[in-house]
Order: sequence, then C-alpha cells, then structure tokens
Amino acid sequence: MERTRSWRRARSRKDGRHEAVRPQEARPEKNWKLIYTRADKLHRARQLGMSYPICTTRQLLDQE
Repeated sequence: MERTRSWRRARSRKDGRHEAVRPQEARPEKNWKLIYTRADKLHRARQLGMSYPICTTRQLLDQE
C-alpha cells in the first residue's frame, strides 16, 4: 500500500487531528484591508496600540 500525502491527510481528518490539515483556521486577520466590521477594526487597533478611526489634525481641532 502506497501512503501518499492524500492518504496521510485523509487519515488525519479521520482520526480527528485537524491541526495538521487546517493550521490557519483560528488565526486573526492581519491585513488591515481584509478586516471587515468596525468592531473588529476597533479591537485590532486596540491590540496594535493605534488610534482608529484615524482623525486628521483639522478634525481633532474641530472637536475642541
């Protein structure tokens, strides 16, 4: 019996060890353009330590 890559992947899925088959499923999105909702962008901006939404100097002065 020849044990190819497809055979190993099928065995991995069958045995319930999905880490090797889909390792990137639980990772958060890193590309800012691909983060869709406002809540996700606010959460990611808080993690990165940046202010979001990005305000111009004029907008900041108008708020005061």
